[in-house]
This record gives sequence, structure tokens and C-alpha cells, in this order.
Amino acid sequence: MATLSVKELHRPMPDPQAAPPEKAAQGKSRPRPRTRIQARNRAAILEAALDVFSAQGFRGATVDQIAAAAGLSKPNLLYYFPSKEAIHAALLERLLDTWLDPLREMDAEGDPLDEILAYVRRKLEMSRAYPRESRFFANEIVQGAPRIHAVLSTDLKALVDEKAALIQGWTEAGRLAPVHPHHLIFSIWSLTQHYADFDVQLRAVLGEEDPFEAAPEFLDTLYRRMLGPT
Repeated sequence: MATLSVKELHRPMPDPQAAPPEKAAQGKSRPRPRTRIQARNRAAILEAALDVFSAQGFRGATVDQIAAAAGLSKPNLLYYFPSKEAIHAALLERLLDTWLDPLREMDAEGDPLDEILAYVRRKLEMSRAYPRESRFFANEIVQGAPRIHAVLSTDLKALVDEKAALIQGWTEAGRLAPVHPHHLIFSIWSLTQHYADFDVQLRAVLGEEDPFEAAPEFLDTLYRRMLGPT
């Protein structure tokens, strides 16, 4: 799977149900391409659903709310997606790869501290660029991850275990201060995603100050002091 750079984080995420041309060509019958109106309506539904799900969670969201937010009738929405579950699944599918990409970029050949600080910056930038997606993902986790638990215990676990082993190797070689590698990754998730998931709280405290303005320097200093080799 291709890894996104930080610059690419600001691009709209791809629709996973749009079949690549080469795959369509391999089939015996090529599916009819979507019209511009169909593509526009589908994109509008997913954008509206992201707003509704990130604010209401899966249980609180309804098809009627999503249709109203998309500017479509409920029957029109159901032409594109048969249920709330189908819309939610499409959003999760396009989000999961993007969510894992910043950790995938951690390079075993790079300087350990630089690699970890770069990961912190990528995760913070993702919170800035994708606040709705972060809250959408957090809502799924808070509800017990019923729709993505299998992915969390397989793909996510395998990737985190791989990078934790890399961090452990760096600490054993004296290139980082001793630290529990899994909990280091958890702390990065918590500290960076907080800026998206608790944005309202941060802005209530800071007033006119942008919560992201001082965050990069603060997190950089924090992790340098924590992880600098002894």
C-alpha cells in the first residue's frame, strides 16, 4: 500500500469502491462508469456522513440526518448506499489506510530520534488536516470498535508490533533512552489526536490562540527530553 506524505494528507481521500480501470478491463463485462451526477452525489453523501458520524457517532447518526446534510432525499441516498452501515463501512475503509500511513513511514535506516519526531509531526498534522476523520475513528473505538475490531487485532497490531520492535532495538543499542516501545506509540496517539478529538475544549481554554500553533515545538521538546540517548 502506498504511503502518504504529509503534503498528501490534505488531499481528499480516495473512494475505495471506485474500481481501478485496469481491474474493470480484466472482467468479462465492464461495469458502467458513474455519471458526473452519480459521482457528485456519492461524494456528497460521504462528506455529509463524515460530518454526521463524527458529531453523533454511529448510534446517534441516522440516514435521514445524512440525507439532509447531503441535500438529497432519503430514497435518493438509498440508491447509492442501502443502509447507514454501508455508508459507515465505506468511510472506515477509506480512512484506515490513511490512519496507518504515518507509522508505516518510520524508517529503520533513519536516525531514531529524528524518525520518532517525524512520526509525531505527521500525526499532529493529520489531526490538523483531518479533524472529522479523527473524531469519526475515535467514536468507533469508544463504542468498542464493533466494525473494525478484526483490523485492529490484525493489521494494526502487526504494524505496531513491527515498529515497537524497531524502537526496542534502538534503545538496546543505546540510540534512544530506555522506554516501553508500545506505550511510547500510545502516548504519541494520545497527545496528537487530542488536538482533533478535544478541539472544542482546547479552544475554550486558549481563546483566540490556535491550538496547533505551539503544539509542534512543545511536542518536539517533550519527546527530545524523553528519548535523547543517555
